[in-house]
Amino acid sequence: MTVQFVRDRPRTINEVAALLWFVAMTAMPVARAAEGALVMGVFPRLNASETTTRYAPLADYVSEQLGRKVSLVTSKDFEAFWRGIEEQRYDIVQYNQYHYIRSAKTYQVIAHNKEFGKSTLAGVLYVRKDSNITSLGQLRGRTVLFGGGEDAMMGYIAPVYMMLQAGLKKEEFKSRFAVNPLNSVIGVYHKQADAAGSGDGAIEQPALKNAINTDELTVLAVSEQLLHLPWAVKRTMPARLRESIQSALVNLENSEAGKKVLKSAVLTGIGKAEDKDYDPHRKMVRAVTGTLSPQ
Repeated sequence: MTVQFVRDRPRTINEVAALLWFVAMTAMPVARAAEGALVMGVFPRLNASETTTRYAPLADYVSEQLGRKVSLVTSKDFEAFWRGIEEQRYDIVQYNQYHYIRSAKTYQVIAHNKEFGKSTLAGVLYVRKDSNITSLGQLRGRTVLFGGGEDAMMGYIAPVYMMLQAGLKKEEFKSRFAVNPLNSVIGVYHKQADAAGSGDGAIEQPALKNAINTDELTVLAVSEQLLHLPWAVKRTMPARLRESIQSALVNLENSEAGKKVLKSAVLTGIGKAEDKDYDPHRKMVRAVTGTLSPQ
């Protein structure tokens, strides 16, 4: 009996080890599912349909990298999106620089977009070539169509900052607002306003090129280059999870699968970012709004 026991022992140990491995592997998805899905929010500079087309593959990719469901949610407008920020409904969020500045107490920046090969973005004022407007001073008494609301960093804050620097006062021009930066440019193309506040990447967007003849527009003024749109996570998120999300984003450009995801999102990459990178944006915000606090 003793000899038989000794001979069978290695096989018994192997069987037990295999059983434990099987139990651990089958329990893993259950444990991950119990953690709940992470919610990814993307701010509405595009309509909901286009946002979903671009960013659903990114949410799926991050989900695969984390081994945890990541659900993409969209908002109909800037106001609805900001309510989501205030209520901390998003675990992972891509938004504009002003949104981040206002939410920095509850969200921590981890990355930034790279678009059309650039890590920075500038505010731009566009006019029609046939408008005969060649200087910012000529916007006095005119109508400017800004992309988004007064919380749009490139669509409103940066353009207004340039106008203030040129000596204009807010009451000396008429402000109107389009749903997003692309629509502001489209509005000026159709002569619904004299100038459009947007970002310098707007005119390169495929959606814009498909909608209008961009050759009929020209740049009136460009702000300084500012670090691109930030990605942030809740400050209450565990450090290990935060670092895993950051790694998944910044490593997209290092694999073929990641490059396909970036192409879908019309991005050329995602780079690391930290809070101090957005100090130049804070300078503009103070000049335009007089505060960094939520309005």
